Amino acid sequence: MSQIREIAFDTETTGLRPEEGDRIIELGAVEMINHIPTGRTFRTLIHPGREVSADTVRITGITDEHLKDAPPFEAPEVVDAFLEFIGDAVLVAHNAGFDRGFLNMELARCKRDPIPDDRWIDTAAMARRKFPGAPASLDALCKRFEISLESRTFHGALLDSQLLASVYLELMGGRARAFSFETSSETEMVGESQPARQRAKPLGDRISADEKAAHEAFVSGLGDEAIWKRYAS
Repeated sequence: MSQIREIAFDTETTGLRPEEGDRIIELGAVEMINHIPTGRTFRTLIHPGREVSADTVRITGITDEHLKDAPPFEAPEVVDAFLEFIGDAVLVAHNAGFDRGFLNMELARCKRDPIPDDRWIDTAAMARRKFPGAPASLDALCKRFEISLESRTFHGALLDSQLLASVYLELMGGRARAFSFETSSETEMVGESQPARQRAKPLGDRISADEKAAHEAFVSGLGDEAIWKRYAS
């Protein structure tokens, strides 16, 4: 069976509008195989070439001081390393249009190809379809699925990607998907009917002789037309 490789992905940015010059300041990504995190992650701070907004500092805790020695997006240790990490995997993001817009803007500045729309999965859209009318923020979904937010003092691209991977697993059907049903033969398939195992030694009678005699006496008093007599072997 072929494996499904996906990347739970998040960005932090200087502001909300790439068309007005806002830039990515942090990338975070978590590798998943068959919807389960593998433990491989990617995270980097990025110098945006402009000041970070007060709202971004409040939400992420990332300041201009934190970014002063960070590489720009176009540096090989950022763009090349990130593209190598994601490969041709599908990107899973919450409100994917936001992250896609920023990432493709940065890639265009580097004269790199954009990540096409068909390589993105939006977990916010998934949640709205699954729970119509319910809050669909990442925090709300973590609470719905009892995923701990204890370590989330600030928003961070890697931490949010890790939370997102857990939320995505739940949206795909829950933790039961994480169980592996392995068989002893390559020809056996998950869900295929298999013969029931027989006991090495049959169980003995579970009723006593007195109970058996009482039952036979009861049946004999039911008459010849009793169904138990007609179908008894």
